[in-house]
Amino acid sequence: MSLNPEIEKRLQGAIKHFWRTRETQAQKQGTTSGSKDAGARSAVTGGAQMDGFINLVRDLLCECGLPKADVYCGKYAELPGWYRPEKRWDLLVVSDGRFLAGIEFKSQVGSFGNNCNNRTEEAIGSAADLWAAYREGAFKPSSRPWLGYLMLLDEAPGSLSAVRAREPHFNVFPEFKEASYAKRYEILLTKLVRERLYDSACFLMSSAADGAKGRYKEPTSELSFSNFVESLLARVIAVAKCREQP
Repeated sequence: MSLNPEIEKRLQGAIKHFWRTRETQAQKQGTTSGSKDAGARSAVTGGAQMDGFINLVRDLLCECGLPKADVYCGKYAELPGWYRPEKRWDLLVVSDGRFLAGIEFKSQVGSFGNNCNNRTEEAIGSAADLWAAYREGAFKPSSRPWLGYLMLLDEAPGSLSAVRAREPHFNVFPEFKEASYAKRYEILLTKLVRERLYDSACFLMSSAADGAKGRYKEPTSELSFSNFVESLLARVIAVAKCREQP
């Protein structure tokens, strides 16, 4: 399903913001230290690259009637865990003491081999920790919350090339054989949703050159931004309407 033209324009703006912020952070770090490597490191650790996506989703929630005070981004966005005391989510919706939704916004540019497994472990671990806490009543009186995961991956030769899986003792599952890092992310996010660790996921790809113009790709319609926001808004709006009933 295609996006509303206005939302499409705003999503393109989030793509532009990501690449522009990344470039600005790298340039500032390089100017300060004179180190090219430090500039690249700054672009990874500087944060704020995903703010365009976070702000877009927050605005869509508020435009559907959710009070802005119920949406937490960065500040006061911690939730208790079961295996750790707390975790900070990128966006939370908490209304009248009820936990409605939590979303992670992640990206990867370069270092595909080093970071893909880390991102996978983070995504699985965060969801497992939260659902265990929910099972133990950490969010009472909340009903089952909605969880989402949005991933932006650099569209580059390193992410698109086939990758050989290491199988010294046992065979990997067939879908992973010769799968690129992009395909691995697609498989991961699809399985996370189908296993109900997350209610919806979005997978976007963009290169530095095309991203500067707001261009992006959606490798599979199942993980499209349209599906993602429709699922989120349907959940939050339904809860809000129920509470409006006398």
